[in-house]
Amino acid sequence: MSKPKRALGGRSRSPSKILVLHGPNLNMLGTREPLIYGTENIKSINDRLTRTAKREGVALEFFQSNHEGVLIERVHAAKKQRISWIIVNPGGLTHTSVALRDAFASVEIPFIEVHLSNIYSREPFRRHSYFSDLAVGTICGLGSRGYDLALQFALYSN
Repeated sequence: MSKPKRALGGRSRSPSKILVLHGPNLNMLGTREPLIYGTENIKSINDRLTRTAKREGVALEFFQSNHEGVLIERVHAAKKQRISWIIVNPGGLTHTSVALRDAFASVEIPFIEVHLSNIYSREPFRRHSYFSDLAVGTICGLGSRGYDLALQFALYSN
């Protein structure tokens, strides 16, 4: 049984720490299948998000790994660090990782799932996410701007 999603509302106190978690192969952004994932690299995305967070006075951390267990450990560590929100692009683990899903369920940190491409218009196996039912929301198909929208939501939600 999944936990109820966090209630939505107007702006309250800004979160103090947000983690942006990039899953497998996202280190290859900019060169990997640019017709699907675009030409912007991960550093450019992170730099843009950093500028927004700095304007808002919020600490933003980034983490990328191609290894499922390392991502699970990072999610666990987020609870000890008192991370307020997580923005995650689980990459291919979206469709396969019950273990990473369970890590999110165990820490109970609100998170937003982001995908560069529209996973619902791609191969049938990509249309299922193990994370969407736990996520506060899912943004897909808007390219790297999905990260910006997720950050804005985390900043202005209570």
